[in-house]
Amino acid sequence: MAGSTTGGTAAGTAGGTAGSDEGRTSLSAQAREAVRQRIVDRRYPMGARLVEREVAEELRMSRVPVREALRALVAEGLLELLPRSGVRVRRLERIDVRHLYEVWEPLAVQAARLAARAVAGQDPPSLDALRACLDRAERAAAADEGKREVAAHTAFHEEIVALGGNPLLARTMEQLSWQLQLLFGLREEPEHMRAQHADIFRHIAAGDEELAVASSLLHVRDSRAVALRSLFGDAALYTEGE
Repeated sequence: MAGSTTGGTAAGTAGGTAGSDEGRTSLSAQAREAVRQRIVDRRYPMGARLVEREVAEELRMSRVPVREALRALVAEGLLELLPRSGVRVRRLERIDVRHLYEVWEPLAVQAARLAARAVAGQDPPSLDALRACLDRAERAAAADEGKREVAAHTAFHEEIVALGGNPLLARTMEQLSWQLQLLFGLREEPEHMRAQHADIFRHIAAGDEELAVASSLLHVRDSRAVALRSLFGDAALYTEGE
């Protein structure tokens, strides 16, 4: 009997610890999502110092999951450590934008190629989710709801990756998505770039790899030029090897 009691207590303790760890992980994930969203929609503007205690109070959470969330967001590149202590929202400098596009361009091109290839296959995936992103972006643009439009545009590129069916590419893209969403929210969104999304969709839907690649490359390079012009006043368009 004593052995059973001891075993039950040990099991109960282990289960309680596991449950506690899972609960903390869940709270940390919730805190990370909440802080991410506040950065992307600029409630926490670039350069703003985030105080762990204040964020915890705002989110009505304890400081432990908030601390873990802030550390994770430093690793994601949305926050940066201050020299002495604490964190602040990362400022996007010209070199940061350049680096981001240098990584995103080949990923976006390959994602478009794989998506078109998948659609041209014998068991093509559904295009409904991709089409829905375009529709959401158009409705948001018509209603002048910039945040919703940015979210829809980011989702459009994520859905292209999903169509390609390459999990490694999807995981890599996931690391960039929030930085891209932050960048898209800071720049203007010219109408011709929404039209480019429609072109990309049309070529993917037709299963045309080369045209999907060409339209994606044009879109990313135009996006880069628009971002540099919006954020830093750069007049020059993209030039190879810049």
